[in-house]
Amino acid sequence: MTQGGTGERMEFATGSGITWSAKAVDLDSGHVLFEQGEHLALDTASIGKVFLLHTVLELEQRGELRLDEAVTRRPSEWMDNSGLWYLLQADTLSIYDLCALIGAVSDNAATNTMCRRVGLDAVHASTAALGYTESSLDDIVRWPIPTGFPPNLSTGSARELTDFVARVAKNEVLTEAGCDTLRRWLGAGMDCSMVASAWGLDPLAHYFYDRDIWMWNKTGTTSRVRGDIGVVMSPERRVAYSVLANWERGSDHRDEALATMREAGDVIRDHLLHG
Repeated sequence: MTQGGTGERMEFATGSGITWSAKAVDLDSGHVLFEQGEHLALDTASIGKVFLLHTVLELEQRGELRLDEAVTRRPSEWMDNSGLWYLLQADTLSIYDLCALIGAVSDNAATNTMCRRVGLDAVHASTAALGYTESSLDDIVRWPIPTGFPPNLSTGSARELTDFVARVAKNEVLTEAGCDTLRRWLGAGMDCSMVASAWGLDPLAHYFYDRDIWMWNKTGTTSRVRGDIGVVMSPERRVAYSVLANWERGSDHRDEALATMREAGDVIRDHLLHG
């Protein structure tokens, strides 16, 4: 449970089998809306793909790749479920289009192909240079996960992930054009099932104002993970947030986690619209 300075009250139940790492902060005033377990590094499923997108733009900024470069997928990089590329006939797409697929639908095949193109070592180095030690993209997407490989696709803490999205919003991690591109990719994200469910946005079109709210985010989902990070704005205020939930394998706390994440979205919405 945490108490915000303007009267918001947010409760993350700690005895229910869910581990939480959560933080939300007003970008301009610095007011913390809520925080709990913000230092805990949890399994974040697909959220770490934001560091891959950041690395791509950093390399483009340095002239080491072009966003219009064509890349052809390999059979070993195929992965279904999350994404669209596995349903498309085109085997070759531009780097820009692959990153747009990652941002919009968390495309697993595009993730694997881009990890091969830029190298996981480059992603790790870029993330470390940002100063993060609790958050990273740990591996490509593998299923089943072979023995000896990282158990999670990515890990992260609300403290660092909230800091990252705040820095993207403030154009601090890339050039202004680079941050704008990253925000645009993430602004195409179609998953509004978690924190964003409280805002009633069009899930296919929420980059620009809808109901006086403008949002871009990245989510992560497995059978034991729900995570949502992003920035949401009203005409007057901006909030950076991360809400991460983990529970033990073999148990199912999905409904409870989603309900609590919606409550977090309610707190954020109240702050955005009423201060």
